Amino acid sequence: MKITLKEISVKELTEGYKDNAEAGVVGYSGKLDIRPPYQREFVYGEKQRNAVIDTVFNGFPLNVMYWAVREDGGYEVIDGQQRTLSLCQFVHGDFAFDFKYFHNLTTDEREKVLAYKLMIYICEGSDSEKLSWFKTINIAGEKLTEQELRNAVYAGPWLSDAKKYFSKTGCPAYGMGSRYLNGSPIRQDYLERVIDWHSKGNIEIYMAKHQNDANASELWQYFQRVINWVNMLFPKYRKEMKGVPWGELFNKYGDKYYDPT
Repeated sequence: MKITLKEISVKELTEGYKDNAEAGVVGYSGKLDIRPPYQREFVYGEKQRNAVIDTVFNGFPLNVMYWAVREDGGYEVIDGQQRTLSLCQFVHGDFAFDFKYFHNLTTDEREKVLAYKLMIYICEGSDSEKLSWFKTINIAGEKLTEQELRNAVYAGPWLSDAKKYFSKTGCPAYGMGSRYLNGSPIRQDYLERVIDWHSKGNIEIYMAKHQNDANASELWQYFQRVINWVNMLFPKYRKEMKGVPWGELFNKYGDKYYDPT
């Protein structure tokens, strides 16, 4: 595995910044995938966000950030997403710091912010090498969950489509199954749970196999069958039904006939 330390200015990072709910968030002249479509939504609070900008204003060092090289030659943020978003949003006028938007700063203040240097570790390697490395560096800030780490390794068209169903507040899986699933779609709990059920515990093998599939319709249809089966067997919902491993039960008993009465 190859790991390279690179110095990048805030100006370079924020050039070409675009935030689109459907297309994800990009920066670094369009070469950096800051938040792929339907990945975890922005979670920094005002205090944390302002701390990033204050650090830059004072010239103090921010923690090192980590990017992975994608197959198309672009990059994806692995650790440092919230710091990256805070910088991009401030420079592009999405929020004020100390009662000043970026355009309210003096010329020398703006130049100081844009010239600030960020230290980036860039990783190239096999899927297994990157997954091991991501787990090792996942020690600071808003820690990535196990599924978010897998998402970083097995990014592709299948994952982007799967996230539409399972990885956003108000997503179809939330609307259909939030009464039965613990956790948060944003933190990838729903996606992890359903893949775990469908793959019978072999999440990484399943994601590797389907990484380049055009869509995740099979996984979504499986989830629908599970929830419809539960609703058929138990027409009256009880709070004790939340968190039950319904997929495992469906895998074992779903092809049998039961009289719900």
